[in-house]
Amino acid sequence: MLKSLTLTMLLTSIVCSGCSTSPTGKKQLNLVSDRQISAMGLSAYADMKKTIPISNDRRRTAYVRCIGDAITASLNDNQQWEVTLFEDDQINAFALPGGKIGVYTGLLDVAESPDQLAAVIGHEVAHVLANHGKARMSAGIAGQAGMVLGQIALGSQVDNTRQRNAMAALGLGLQVGVMMPYGRGQESEADILGLDLLAKAGFNPQASTQLWRNMAAANRGSTPELLSTHPAASTRIRDLERQMGKALGLYRNARASGKTPTCRA
Repeated sequence: MLKSLTLTMLLTSIVCSGCSTSPTGKKQLNLVSDRQISAMGLSAYADMKKTIPISNDRRRTAYVRCIGDAITASLNDNQQWEVTLFEDDQINAFALPGGKIGVYTGLLDVAESPDQLAAVIGHEVAHVLANHGKARMSAGIAGQAGMVLGQIALGSQVDNTRQRNAMAALGLGLQVGVMMPYGRGQESEADILGLDLLAKAGFNPQASTQLWRNMAAANRGSTPELLSTHPAASTRIRDLERQMGKALGLYRNARASGKTPTCRA
């Protein structure tokens, strides 16, 4: 009992020492420095550019960069962002710490307008601004620590078969009960933050709901929301609609101030 209590207190101290607050006020782990996560982002981006073909379609590349540049120009983060269009059928995009954005050509078949593509890029940039990469990595570090401490606690109390079963159950609990819901929370937060980003850049935020309808149509038979790191499209649409009034106000202000991006596919 004393051993288990000591291990629990140790894990708690590790986790609590690295707590921080997201832009929307949510508590999240922060066990990795800005310098570390930026270096990892730059390294990952360089590796991707070596292994995934970069599109040689100048018109589509200029279109994607136009949208990415419009969104990042309003950040005031003193960072030079780089946008790359990858020739790949994935319906996906990403942004990495260090100021890197990647869009796959497959996404352009689903994001049917500049405003819809801006919704995706705004969402991905929001992940970076909210330090979600740091939080995910920190959660992984804490999860590994929990697994190790759990194994130590079980080691002297049960036989090998029961120990393996208990560790497997602990691993599943960490994945479904901690890591996956944590991911869904980040995705929802990025949706809301990204909505504001695209509106401030002069893109119509109302396009975001149609984007997720398109995504839902393109992903029939996808993983149930409970076991996915991404919220269901219906959940995303509902949450976005709740924030639409504020976003439309930001959009009108941006347009009135001269932010009228003319990005053409």
